Amino acid sequence: MRTLLFTGKGGVGKSTIAAGTAALAAERGLRTLVLSTDAAHSLADALQTPAGPEPTPVAERLWVQQVDAQLRFQQSWSVIQGYLLSVLDIAGVDPVAAEELTVIPGAEEVLALLELRVQARSGDYDLIVVDCAPTAETLRLLALPEALGWYMTRVLPVERRVVRALKPVLTRATGMPMPENTVFDAIERLHQELDEVHDLLTGPDASVRLVLTPESVVLAEARRSHTTLSLYGYRVDGVVANRVFPAGGDDPWLTGWVAAQTEILGQMAESFAGLPVWTSPYRPSEPLGAAVLTEVAKEAYDDADPVAAPVGADPLRVTRTAGGSVLHLALPNVTSAEVDLARNGDDLVMTVGAYRRLLTLPAGLARHQVVGARVDQGELQVRFEERS
Repeated sequence: MRTLLFTGKGGVGKSTIAAGTAALAAERGLRTLVLSTDAAHSLADALQTPAGPEPTPVAERLWVQQVDAQLRFQQSWSVIQGYLLSVLDIAGVDPVAAEELTVIPGAEEVLALLELRVQARSGDYDLIVVDCAPTAETLRLLALPEALGWYMTRVLPVERRVVRALKPVLTRATGMPMPENTVFDAIERLHQELDEVHDLLTGPDASVRLVLTPESVVLAEARRSHTTLSLYGYRVDGVVANRVFPAGGDDPWLTGWVAAQTEILGQMAESFAGLPVWTSPYRPSEPLGAAVLTEVAKEAYDDADPVAAPVGADPLRVTRTAGGSVLHLALPNVTSAEVDLARNGDDLVMTVGAYRRLLTLPAGLARHQVVGARVDQGELQVRFEERS
C-alpha cells in the first residue's frame, strides 16, 4: 500500500493538491482514501462533499475522512489523563485548570496519525493520501514517535520498577497516588501504536511531498522542511509549485509577478536538485469538486505517475568499509558547519538548527567509535571504526 503525505506552509493550496492527487489516483483505478489530520479541515470544502470521522465515499474508488482528533485523543490518552487528574486534584488544582494542564499541546494532531495506522491495516485501500497540518505542526508530529521510543526504552522501565518496589512508601510519604499498571500499559500501548505509524511512514512505500507557492519566504521554509524531514528519516519524493501565473499579456502587474515567480522557480530547481518539481498554474477560479481537482492534478503532473513509488537510496543506511562502517543520512541544504554531532552512549545526537534527533545506533555500530563526519552532496556521512 502506498502512503503519500502532503505538507507545506499554511495557505499554499496544500489541501487542493492533496485532494487532486487522490482524485486522479482514484480515476486511474486505485482504491484511494484522502485523510486530513489538520485541525483546520478543508478537504470537505475542496471536494464539496460532506466528510466526517469515518471514510465517506466521494466518487468511484475515492473516499475522504477528516479525523476527529478530539475523539482519538480521548481514546488514546484517557487512562493517562485520569491518573494525572487524580494527582492534580490532591494537589488542590482547580478541576478546569487541571484538565487543561493534562492536555499536551499538539497531542491531538499527533494522535490523529493513529487513524492512518487503522486505515492502513484495514487493507481497504491501495493508496492513502494524508493532508497534513502546516509545516511546523507536521514536523513536530512526525518527530514524536521516535522521541517517545527513546523514553520508552530507557526511562519507563526504570520508573515502572521503582514504583513497583516503593509504591507503599512513596504513597504514604507524598500523599500522592502512584500510577497503576494500567497507566504504564496505556503508555506502552500508545508507544507501540505510534511506533507502527513511524515504521509505516519511513518505509519504502511512503513519502512526503512539499507544496509551495513560488515566493522567497515560502521557498525558504520548504528548504528547511526538506532538511528537517530528512533529519528524521522521512523521504521527500517531490515538490509541487502551486499558483504559478501564466506568461503572456501586457498587464505590467502580471508581467512583474511572472518575472518574480520565474526567478523563484529557478531557485526551486536548484534547491531541490534530484527531485521532480511539478507546477500547477493559477486558475481563473477556485478549483472545487472532485472532477475539477482531478483536472488540476492532471495538469500539474502532466505525464508523470503522481503516486509512483519513491526511488533512490534509503534516507538512512549503513555501508561497510575496510576499517569499519559509514552511516549515511540524507541531509540536504546544509553544510558541515550547520550540523552538530555528539555521542551519548548508544545514541548519536544530531542537531540541525532548532531540531534534534536522538538516533539509537544499531548494535553493530554501537560497539564502534565515531572517527569523523562530514556533509557531502546533501548527505551526512558519519564514519565508525572498531574501538582499539
